[in-house]
Amino acid sequence: MMSTVAAVPVFEQNFDQFLHYLQDSETGTTSLSPKRYGQILRLDMQTLATQAHVHRNTISRAPDAESVQRYLRESVRVIRAAADVTGSVEKAIFWFKNNPLAPFDYKTPQELVSEGRAGALIRYIQSLQAGFAG
Repeated sequence: MMSTVAAVPVFEQNFDQFLHYLQDSETGTTSLSPKRYGQILRLDMQTLATQAHVHRNTISRAPDAESVQRYLRESVRVIRAAADVTGSVEKAIFWFKNNPLAPFDYKTPQELVSEGRAGALIRYIQSLQAGFAG
């Protein structure tokens, strides 16, 4: 049982602030922090490992592993595209976690990124932004 929960920062419209927060201060400036990503999206490390298709120990012992970083980068890429449409990082994160998408068999964007379908999802978001779908 969790006794204390760290405060999750609010980013609203500032994607650069969101991205800066995700920088992993422990492994260097070129890596995204799985711990901070999990904090923002309210994911435990086991769930994050499952979504990234890595062993749960990889998240904590090798956070800069290419498989972990690829999943985080693809997630951030989709969140950025959604933030560009919604005008808010917070709304984009909510959408990423919770919105079942009809064109994708009602899977959430988070599920789609886990399946390696970030490219198709980005194209979908771009079509929404252009006004061709939805």
